[in-house]
Amino acid sequence: MKSPSNIMRQSSLTKLGSMINTAVNKRAGNGDIQWCFSQVKGTLEDDVTEADIISCVEFNHDGDLLATGDKGGRVVIFQRDPISKNSIPRRGEYNVYSTFQSHEPEFDYLKSLEIEEKINKIRWLKRKNPAHFLLSTNDKTIKLWKVSERDKRVEGYNTKEENGSIRDPACITSLRVPSIKPMELMVEASPRRIFANAHTYHINSISVNSDQETYLSADDLRINLWHLEITDQSFNIVDIKPTNMEELTEVITAAEFHPAECNVLVYSSSKGTIRLCDMRSAALCDQHSKLFEEQEDPTNRSFFSEIISSISDVKLSHSGRYMISRDYLSVKVWDLQMETRPIECYPVHEYLRSKLCSLYENDCIFDKFECCWSGNDSAIMTGSYNNFFRVFDRTTKRDLTLEAARDIAKPKTLLKPRKVSTGGKRKKDEITVDCLDFNRKILHTAWHPSENVVAVAATNNLFLFQDKL
Repeated sequence: MKSPSNIMRQSSLTKLGSMINTAVNKRAGNGDIQWCFSQVKGTLEDDVTEADIISCVEFNHDGDLLATGDKGGRVVIFQRDPISKNSIPRRGEYNVYSTFQSHEPEFDYLKSLEIEEKINKIRWLKRKNPAHFLLSTNDKTIKLWKVSERDKRVEGYNTKEENGSIRDPACITSLRVPSIKPMELMVEASPRRIFANAHTYHINSISVNSDQETYLSADDLRINLWHLEITDQSFNIVDIKPTNMEELTEVITAAEFHPAECNVLVYSSSKGTIRLCDMRSAALCDQHSKLFEEQEDPTNRSFFSEIISSISDVKLSHSGRYMISRDYLSVKVWDLQMETRPIECYPVHEYLRSKLCSLYENDCIFDKFECCWSGNDSAIMTGSYNNFFRVFDRTTKRDLTLEAARDIAKPKTLLKPRKVSTGGKRKKDEITVDCLDFNRKILHTAWHPSENVVAVAATNNLFLFQDKL
């Protein structure tokens, strides 16, 4: 028979274990995470220029840097604040690290076509030396950028002055030994490679291979494979362009390499299908290895079925076992071992199904929402309208609707879950479907690779949220 003291000790140990498990689960993305406001970047003004609208968001592999691209062709890199990173509890605060003009507007004289400077995608390369490297692309041209720090300068040249001008040889009467002097830290961004003239249609995806030597770029009808050291040639590995363009029935919407297997890639289409290709089978991947498709119930078919089934984004999990696809109304989780149907389906804004007609008229039905995994693949995040974004916990099957709004822009403000009323009597904290602002939308989101810190792009503002410990 156990003594009361042993029972009490066991009880307290059980409670302690429970508390530790809860804390661990929260850090890992399991359980009920409470999210709080961390920071907002950009001016909270009503007058927003088109060039300032954020068009992509991407954390690097360790989460210390966060890059955003905008419609004006600029890339802004934020760096994790060292104090916030090392504080207990850790805080997800970032400061501007570097800003540079990545792309300029161009004009294709052969096709009489304007090429926008808007940054479509940014992808980081894994770090191999003190410098950072990233790929950025607009509709036609991909650039490899090197971002490096300089805190020392050389003084005492023999053949040139400190300002760089060449010295008159007649004035050089003695040899000087150059010396290295400290200087104020300077972050430089320089283009190392420019990959151009390989796409007839607009580039929608770039993805760096796990070998860190090659990458893919995808447009509406083709996927090209590049080597990072070679700019003047690429290999066309997928081509779905029909001989007669009138027979065109689908386009490529997104493509990504497998995180661990350098021979495997997936790409999604406007028909709601995802194809998995293995480059070991054939150099030309027109014949897919697997086809992931969910058959539609004929009774639910409507005029909008094909439009809302188009996949706007596909992301493989960090483990490489699963992938998520985002269509207009939902996020689906697929197991790479099962092609017939998704293993999980999360409705994002099902209440819009009755509004599809008006959404078609104002072109919102063609919005391309992105989605992302948490660091340990236990949660998924994607955006919606009214600056709402949705977080789905795969462990508990619970979901949250949160808002990136100005009135919460105070440090450590706890985010209140939002609810949308679909009919009947509206509760106090709910918002009706008719009151949603379709001009305010969260298209681009990113999740820190190892912590519960998320970045959400709301028009020209970048909101950062973290879990409340």
